Amino acid sequence: MLLVTVGAAVLSSLDLFVVNVAFDRIGRDLGVGLPDGPTPGDLSWVLNGYAVVVAALMVPFGRLADRYGRRRLFLLGVAVFTLASAACALSGDVWVLVVFRALQAVGAAAMTPTSLGILLAALPPGRRLVGVRVWAAVGAVAAAIGPTVGGLLTELSWRWVFVINVPVGLLILVAAARVVRDEPVDDDAPTPDLLGATLIAGAGGLLALGLVKSHEWGWTGGRTWAAFGLAVLAAALFAWRSTRHASPVIDPALLRVRTFRWSVLAMFLFNVSFAANLLVGVLWMQQVWGYGVLRTGLAVALGPLLVPVTTVLTQRLLPRASPSRLVTAGSVICALGCTVLAIRMGETPAYLTAYLPAWLIGGIGVGLALPNLMAGSTHHLPAPMAATGSGVVTMARQIGFVVGISILFALVGDHVGAAAIDGFRQMWVVAALVLLMAAGAAFGMRARPAPETAPEGALA
Repeated sequence: MLLVTVGAAVLSSLDLFVVNVAFDRIGRDLGVGLPDGPTPGDLSWVLNGYAVVVAALMVPFGRLADRYGRRRLFLLGVAVFTLASAACALSGDVWVLVVFRALQAVGAAAMTPTSLGILLAALPPGRRLVGVRVWAAVGAVAAAIGPTVGGLLTELSWRWVFVINVPVGLLILVAAARVVRDEPVDDDAPTPDLLGATLIAGAGGLLALGLVKSHEWGWTGGRTWAAFGLAVLAAALFAWRSTRHASPVIDPALLRVRTFRWSVLAMFLFNVSFAANLLVGVLWMQQVWGYGVLRTGLAVALGPLLVPVTTVLTQRLLPRASPSRLVTAGSVICALGCTVLAIRMGETPAYLTAYLPAWLIGGIGVGLALPNLMAGSTHHLPAPMAATGSGVVTMARQIGFVVGISILFALVGDHVGAAAIDGFRQMWVVAALVLLMAAGAAFGMRARPAPETAPEGALA
């Protein structure tokens, strides 16, 4: 059961890192930068479209799992993700690829929360915190191997970063059909708020559109402000609807749990920086230093290798440390790494003296923060709400990805290579400031006595 559920988490997490390493090669092969071709901002939707759809559907699919069965939705999600990956590999146009990436995200949104729900249901209460940490730490393992895998596959063709999902997905599908048991379902459970999911997807997409196109439209341009205004309107309608729907995307009762509320904010802020920082490093090495994709993958991999190591050592040496303190420390350490990158990176390749030290610092920070963000957010939720809660936290993570990538392309515009250096440096400064905000939000994750830690009555 652990291998199957963790395998699904690896599948969805690995996809993020391999696509980041292949990002520049995908753009070149699909005509980005050519006079009549798509722009780098257009290409950003290969990442943003995926993240927006995952964010919007994660929680509704968690609710559908309660109604129709986690096993059924998990198997469906793995199947859709696998088929969409094959379609991505066959794409010959940026927007066709974006469409199939969105379909891939539908599968990821179905299998990710159900995998954690299946795991938690199989564990006794005393082992759930450890189980969540193991499940979350798998993302760190994917981070460690993802860049190298992405580099190796992209050397063959960027299409292989999607092809690799097919045999892995089929293996998980067969194994899950054998070991995951059917559980009682709630036929009377209300239908999840799909309109609310559409509104939150629209808000995220419009925000990303305004940021990505701000360089072309101008920050004071009417189209830019229209996109931002519509994003705010969609978000306001989403909040209004969430207070009135029987099964909202985000249950207001969840946000009354103090540790959960601040965990969601910290997760969002941390991943704004995390997503942009990863992509900036990849683009700098490929476009400014002239590294190939394999060399880039190997260069990026050394930092993430420290993530699982840090996670394991923290569990052994500081078993009683609160997630709040660990997330705070990790965020501050990551901010230090971003500051070093902003100061030390130059046009002349200096991997050992500039990039690697900062990247190793970041690996330690991510190992402290990311697993404990997930563990701390769900630890004080009752078991029936754990899957929904994990979906909300993962939604915050995906929206953070969208905002981080969009800010990057807002700062860089259509520039590539040496012309984009100023934008890259500005992104590292912004990332450091956002990480300090995440450290502040993590203070709010500290648990307090009842009723905050026993929200069953409120959630009922």
